[in-house]
Order: sequence, then C-alpha cells, then structure tokens
Amino acid sequence: MSDLTDLLPHTGSLIRRAQQRHAAQWTRLVSSTITSVQFAALAVLADTPGASQRELGDALEIDRSTVADLAARLERHGLVAREQDEADRRRYVLRLTPVGRAELARLRPLADAVEQAMTGALTPSEVTALRRLLHALLTA
Repeated sequence: MSDLTDLLPHTGSLIRRAQQRHAAQWTRLVSSTITSVQFAALAVLADTPGASQRELGDALEIDRSTVADLAARLERHGLVAREQDEADRRRYVLRLTPVGRAELARLRPLADAVEQAMTGALTPSEVTALRRLLHALLTA
C-alpha cells in the first residue's frame, strides 16, 4: 500500500495535516482553553494597545463576526478590556488587562515550544524557506 503522501500529494492536504499536527501540539504543550488564534490576538494587542476590533481582525486576517466573537471570549476570560472609542462611539477598542499581559507572558515560551516541536527536524535555512514559501502562498 502507498503511503499517505503518495495518495494525497496535494498542497492543501499537506497544509491541513500540518494544521492538525499544530493544533494537537498546541493542546499538548500550551493550552486546551486558549487557542493559538487567541494567543495571536493577545500578541497583536500587546503590540498595538487600543486597536479596534476591525484592526485586530485585519491583523489576524479573520472576518468581522469571528473577531467580534474572539474579542468577546477574551473579555469573558478577563484577558482583554473592550471599550467604546471616545471619538467614535461605533468603534470598540481593545486593551490587554493585567491578567491578559500575564497570560501572554506565560504563554510565549510555551508557544515557542510548539514552534520547536513543529520545526525541530528542519534546519534553520529550511525553516526560513518554509516560512517564505507559506507567505508566498498566502500573498499570491
């Protein structure tokens, strides 16, 4: 019998399988309650405090309804404060709470462990090439 790579050689299949492995590693090494997307949102907000929900969605490349749900979940967990913008009452701005900053600091080395688990078998130049190729796929 052929191995799975012979049966399903398509890029999409390989990306899906890599994503499944990433999700499993994330759950094992980081958290079963904070997702990698939530972690990314915390990292974006640490870098851009007071970002709007739309700006966060643009940074994460997720749609409006998804970012609204994401912001609500982070707020429920006490990680983010969501406030109406003083200048534009239709706009919500997001800021990490002290709990959110502490959680991000706790999660960073664990996220690095996932990165090592995913790419540890590759050389540094292979990791660079992989990232470059994935970026090329995403921007094409």
